[in-house]
Amino acid sequence: MSNATIYDVAGAAGVSLATVSRVLNNPEKVKEETRQRVLKVIKELGYRPNVIARGLASRKTTTVGVVISDITRASVAEMLGGISDIAQNYHYSIKLFAIREDMDVIDTLHDIVAEQVDGVLYLNDELNENRVEDIKRMFNSNGIPFVFANVVSDDPDVPTVSIDYEKAGYEITKLLINDNRKNVYLLSTARRYSVNDKKEAGYVRAMEEAKLEPKIFRTSGDTNINRQHFSTFFSDKKIDAAIGVRDSIAVSFMNIARDNGRTIPKDLAVAGFQNTKYALLSRPNLTSIDVPVYDIGAVSMRLLTKLMNQKDVDNIRISLPHYIVKRQSTN
Repeated sequence: MSNATIYDVAGAAGVSLATVSRVLNNPEKVKEETRQRVLKVIKELGYRPNVIARGLASRKTTTVGVVISDITRASVAEMLGGISDIAQNYHYSIKLFAIREDMDVIDTLHDIVAEQVDGVLYLNDELNENRVEDIKRMFNSNGIPFVFANVVSDDPDVPTVSIDYEKAGYEITKLLINDNRKNVYLLSTARRYSVNDKKEAGYVRAMEEAKLEPKIFRTSGDTNINRQHFSTFFSDKKIDAAIGVRDSIAVSFMNIARDNGRTIPKDLAVAGFQNTKYALLSRPNLTSIDVPVYDIGAVSMRLLTKLMNQKDVDNIRISLPHYIVKRQSTN
């Protein structure tokens, strides 16, 4: 029995994994010359497309692809819990695809298509609208339903489950402004994330509405890096409040502020986003926007299941409720 894989076929034929997949499942979408070359290689290598072959008749593999960037983020881990619980109810298995900073998104999308998953949950929020269009085109052209989970896009045709991050950014900023804080910084990331862009928009709107100057400080989500950035922060900046786009960033900043003699919240109020374990582990406990990430994962999986089974869906753009959890880091 041959041990040839789909990667061997693609390499020998000089085509992408997605092209091999299309030859096996949608041959009419492949040029005749390319199709014959791939089929010839399949025959020569004795390739047996195990999972793909089983799915040819039913078009089902009972597998859902989940695209992530960093599984170590607390919010991602909790969201996967919601996804897993619902997937188990429907007897679907989960296959993770990680897209790191140094990886090509398009290549990974080809790999996902080649795996013949029934649907995709996209959790990686490092996107701009051009990349959203690439993702939509790739999955739609291959007939693969997908849902953005805790990822935002202004495209009305892209199924999404999230919260209103712009509104949340506005509300947490207003909370600090109403506490008579005038120099409110937003601690955001240097790398662009779709949800952080919305948080920034809400923050800027609240600041400008109050006739205050928006001040966005860009750093890293890696505490080993942002601690270095924050270590010199207090030498030349006037600040009485800060909002971290992640709890971990807010807590890291708060620790450095205390090292620099700032009393929380008397001298400096601090708030965060996601309401993760970091908010409760910090001293003082962190005020944070509660984002129902477990529910986002669960609802995303339910929506994807409906799309995979071609059921009628009233709304493909679902916004779940959020609220502010007030703790000792603010008045």
